[in-house]
Amino acid sequence: MAGLLIRLFVKDSENIKEPKVRAAYGMLSGVVGIVCNCILFICKFIAGLLTGAVSVSADAFNNLSDAGSSIVTFIGFRMAGKPADHDHPFGHGRIEYVSGLIVAMAIVVMGYELFTQALDRIFNPQDTDFGIISIGILIGSILMKMWMAYFNNTLGKKIDSAAMKATATDSLSDCISTTVVLVSLIVSGLTDFNIDGYAGLVVAAFVLMAGVEAAKDTLNPLLGEAAEPEFVQQLEALVMENELIIGVHDVIVHNYGPGRVFASMHAEVPYNVDVLEAHDIIDLAEHKIKAELGCEVSIHMDPVITDDEEINKLKVMVQEVVHEIGGCLKIHDFRVTKGPYITNLIFDVLVPYDFAIKDDDLIERIAGDVAIRDSKCKTVVNIDKDFVRK
Repeated sequence: MAGLLIRLFVKDSENIKEPKVRAAYGMLSGVVGIVCNCILFICKFIAGLLTGAVSVSADAFNNLSDAGSSIVTFIGFRMAGKPADHDHPFGHGRIEYVSGLIVAMAIVVMGYELFTQALDRIFNPQDTDFGIISIGILIGSILMKMWMAYFNNTLGKKIDSAAMKATATDSLSDCISTTVVLVSLIVSGLTDFNIDGYAGLVVAAFVLMAGVEAAKDTLNPLLGEAAEPEFVQQLEALVMENELIIGVHDVIVHNYGPGRVFASMHAEVPYNVDVLEAHDIIDLAEHKIKAELGCEVSIHMDPVITDDEEINKLKVMVQEVVHEIGGCLKIHDFRVTKGPYITNLIFDVLVPYDFAIKDDDLIERIAGDVAIRDSKCKTVVNIDKDFVRK
């Protein structure tokens, strides 16, 4: 069914890097969500009136909020598909994250409302009516939500959309909450023990958790999260394909929405390579990355001395010192300035955010350990932070 809908409503469906295609996927998800959730709301609202169960009514309004969320998703993907313009040179892709955050907030608000209603029903219990029609509606609702979870998860994986994956997770939580409502209705109908209010609390808890998780998935990209290591490895591998490039560091990836990525990095080349040749090498690497990964990239060229035996020995010595302090630490941009009495070793150290030693203490530690090995050497250290997710 999912494949059929994609073929019918998404043109050029395999070209998922194209913003218009991505927008079509999002709008398809939104329309399906609006139609299905409106149907579920009407059916469950009727079942709630027939049974008088607050848990059923709560589940109905949960579906109504889902329909509203689908409308936001539809609008968000449509706006996110707009091309870049003068005011937004990187496009409008982050609107997808904004729409996902709005959906998450709506889910949390609805969860709170359901929670207060359920508490009221616990302290003020009312009789519920057990009926085959209501049971059938709830069973049908569970089956429809299971399909919606599968549908949105399929689309989410297809275009790697956090918003769609969050919608799929929300649908699964709806399956669980509706199952709880179904069980409570059956138990209340077959026994004298009314658990309607308690079931409503369980439904509210699932709704709240779904909202919080959805907020995390959409808020992190808006705040600016670390780059995926697999993507960074692809970037570095493409740059390092040319044998004249001997190292890559300071990789930074900026996410302006799905399919809209800008990166920058430093590439090390031997200092004695012809400048024009080095420029062409860097240009070719940038074009290759754009062609294969669809990523705009700016590469800064760092000339590195490779044929000075003394400098190489000093670099190895510093690498050993830094590695003894922490195996995760790495150095780059190593340079040496010699004076009549002091040799300055200038370099950057890549330090994880959660490293046990504070930056200032680390700089002092490196300086002391280097001085123990060679008293003539002084260190000038710059601390770099890693922008890649661990």
